[in-house]
This record gives sequence, C-alpha cells and structure tokens, in this order.
Amino acid sequence: MNYLVYVLFSFAAAFALTVLLLPLLKKLKAGQYILSYVKEHAAKGGTPTMGGLAFIAAIIISSLLFCGAGNNKINLTLAITGGFAVVGFIDDFLKIRHKENEGLKPYQKILFQIAIATVAAVYCYLNGITAVNIPLFRGLGYDIGWGIIPLVIFVFIATVNCVNLTDGLDGLAGGTSVAYLAFMGAMLALSGDRLSTVSFCAVGALFAFLLFNVNRACVFMGDTGSLALGGLISCVSVFSGNVLYIPVLGIMFVISGISVILQVIYYKRTRKRIFLMAPIHHHFQMKGYSESKISFAYFSVTCLVGIICLIFL
Repeated sequence: MNYLVYVLFSFAAAFALTVLLLPLLKKLKAGQYILSYVKEHAAKGGTPTMGGLAFIAAIIISSLLFCGAGNNKINLTLAITGGFAVVGFIDDFLKIRHKENEGLKPYQKILFQIAIATVAAVYCYLNGITAVNIPLFRGLGYDIGWGIIPLVIFVFIATVNCVNLTDGLDGLAGGTSVAYLAFMGAMLALSGDRLSTVSFCAVGALFAFLLFNVNRACVFMGDTGSLALGGLISCVSVFSGNVLYIPVLGIMFVISGISVILQVIYYKRTRKRIFLMAPIHHHFQMKGYSESKISFAYFSVTCLVGIICLIFL
C-alpha cells in the first residue's frame, strides 16, 4: 500500500511541476533543435525541451519526503541523479543558445560522466557493496572486491549514454524507463531494499511526464532528463548489487547503444550502413512503424523481461 502512495504522490508532484514548467519553457523559447536529416521529426522543431527538470525534481522531493535524509545510499542516489541532470541541463542550454544540435563537446560529457561515476564506484568499494547478483540464478552472486570500481564506472557511462540514445521518439525513453524502474522496484521491495522507494517515486513521476510526452509530445525531457534517468537507473541497480541486471532488464537500452556502435564501425569499414538510421528505433520508424508502436514495443519487451526476472528472483 505504501508503494501506491509513493507512486501517486510523485505522479501528482511531477504533473503539477510540468504544468508550471511548460509556460516558462515556452516563454524562454527553450525549443528543441531538430536534425535536418530526421525528416519525420521536422514538425517537432521548437517543441519545448528540458522537461526532465519537472520529473527529476518530483523524484527528489518525493524520495526525500518518504525516506528522510538519513539514508546515505538514497542521498547519494539522488545527488548523482541530480548531478547528471545538471550535465544534461548545460548540454540542453548550449544547444538552445547556439541553435544547433551540439551542446557540450563529447569529451566534456565523458569527463563529467567519469567524474560522477567514479564517486559512485568509490562509494561502493568503501561501503562493501562489492557483491554482484547473477541474473536469473536465485541466490547466486559473487564478491568481486576492488573490481567493482572499474565495473561501476563502465556501467554508469554505458547506461547513461544508452538511455540518452534511446530518447529519440515520443515516450520511448520515458516508457522504457517506467518499465525498468517498476520491475527493479518490485525486486528491491521483495529484498527489503529502501531504494525501492526511489524506484516507485520515479515510476509515478515518469507516468505523469508521459502524459505530456507521448506522441505527439508537447514537451521533451531533453538531455536534462535522459542523462538523469540513466544515472538513476544505474544507482538503484548498482547500489543494490543488481548491476548485472542492467543489460538484462535494460535490454532495449543496450540494443539502442549497440545499434549505434555497429552502424559506426560498419560504415567506417565499408561506407555502407546496416540500418537505415541508428539508433535502431529510427530504422523502424523509416520502415514505416509509428512512434507509438515502437515505444509500446520497447515498453512491452522490457515488461516481459521484467516478469522473467521476477520469476527467477
């Protein structure tokens, strides 16, 4: 019953904050710059972005309200989520200011991400969060000691960027994240981990944001939201010992990232493309599938994998 309260409260908070934020974004002309080669998105130019500010604020407020300020793991989770949101905000701000689709330089983003990920990795090592659960094998896990440091840094960078790459269609990243966090929250609740509260607060906040973000979106989450979501997903998974569940439960995020890597490598070697466009959700879009169908497919696959994970938990 408590978890329903968490979801409903964060839903109300995110809804209210989004309603308040939208007029401000429009007044500031904080519109998304659309790449010219994505023809299907031409009509979306100027849609307000940085909407992630609303649901990230709702997640932080709700989590602190229901968990208090005495849990270091939860406090760090919210701080890291906020840290990635700041990086995303700077990136979005520069894009709007320069009226182009490039904000921070790639190396600048990576340096920020490594710095934040290193904080998380060192925290894990110093606090004995070095055991990793093996997905689909009940009760099986291994303590990898200091190896947790490079693993966590890699996982954070990979997850944050894969979630960011998935944010390319209306409701895609938000819907997939809702499914991931709902099932991860259920797993954490069954194990008694307080991070479940943060997960369910995120579910409620994202559901509210999706009311404004599903096709046709009236606001985008921007890098502000997608980088923060990647950080949040990484935190609740890593800090609970479920780091290896990210490529399983987050399979659709992984597919987005891998499709880009394969496309780039293959194109550089052959000057040909594997997909019509990468990430792969754009390939499906160019094949004629609607944004709604693609987003629902991503959500459904994540839910299916989540059910399997719960069965074998």
